[in-house]
Amino acid sequence: MEKRGWEQEAIQLLQDLMEIRTVNGKDGEKPAAEYICQYLTSRGIEAFVQDIGGGRGNVIALIPGENAKKGMIWNGHLDTVDYGELDSWNTDPWTPVIENGFLFGRGASDMKSGLAAMVYVLGRLGESGKKPETSLQFLGTCDEERGGAGARAVIADGHMMDAKTLLIGEPTGCTVGIAQKGCIWLELEVRGKTSHGAYPQEGCNAITCAYEAAKSLGDWICGHGHPVLGNATAQITEIQGGIQPNMTPDLCTVLMDIRTVPGLTSEGILSQLQTVFQDISKSRGGIPSLTTRIKNHRISIEADQASAGVSQLVKSMEAVGIREDYSGISYFTDASILAEGKEGLTTVLFGPGSADMAHKPNECVQIENYLKAVRALANMAAVRIEDESDN
Repeated sequence: MEKRGWEQEAIQLLQDLMEIRTVNGKDGEKPAAEYICQYLTSRGIEAFVQDIGGGRGNVIALIPGENAKKGMIWNGHLDTVDYGELDSWNTDPWTPVIENGFLFGRGASDMKSGLAAMVYVLGRLGESGKKPETSLQFLGTCDEERGGAGARAVIADGHMMDAKTLLIGEPTGCTVGIAQKGCIWLELEVRGKTSHGAYPQEGCNAITCAYEAAKSLGDWICGHGHPVLGNATAQITEIQGGIQPNMTPDLCTVLMDIRTVPGLTSEGILSQLQTVFQDISKSRGGIPSLTTRIKNHRISIEADQASAGVSQLVKSMEAVGIREDYSGISYFTDASILAEGKEGLTTVLFGPGSADMAHKPNECVQIENYLKAVRALANMAAVRIEDESDN
């Protein structure tokens, strides 16, 4: 089916953003931030690039509302993961290609389609000269795929406005994402006592103690569930220890990747670990000692389905033929930084991409889903994007 004028514009914007390489760790995101900034300012929107160094940057825009009530923040990240094995791709991952109603290329689903949908609607709102009912802020952030440096810089420099709703354009397949797991990277350093390998009873094996502690803690964590997100998860992702084959190891470091659900806190996890390790230490004469470090901490997020932000999104979706459906995600987003400590802020995820395509070869987004997402966001912003001739 031939695309109408606004649809072609929206698709072209997505292709333009995908052609700007923003692979985290290889390419700086600042060129993408500058492109979006120019796109918005040329359409009458106040926007600027926040330079955070190293070729990286955020783009921040604000459309003041008619009244002083708390408004809405739209957030999308600028970076992508790397391409992986190029032989696994059917097309060049850095060049967007349209085939059979899908747009292929790195970032198509995660999450330049969600990003472009937001930017396009904001551009149309700027062109209309119409003020939204309440203020609408856009945060295009860098480094989401790794440390969240962009979101942290937004907070540190005081650029995030006080809002009622935070909408993240992550790939949800046009469903309403009302929950996301948190993440803790927990390091356990266990010190035991070395001995000759032939006399293990004279030492205390730090590797064995560390593994037992991590296993017991992991089992306890996995017993916590959530109706949308399923169970929390925990696994050992790194382990270091050992001296030589005939010596009992006296030091072991274990790194655990823990994905939390609402209600499971870092404080609760550390308390459980201490209880577990006390039993391990007691059984070995009090020799092993434990030191813990949290190397990454992202909070879990849960939105009330009855909240104004969720209700507004659902109504905007239904108006363009997207049925009401709810989902949750197991990975963390910039919401875990932007929403932390913000009482009364409803965080919801909505984007046209599919989480199943994220970080994979032949990443793609269905164009019709992308255009539906654009129309749903236009409803949220109360801006008309279709021409009179489209009716």
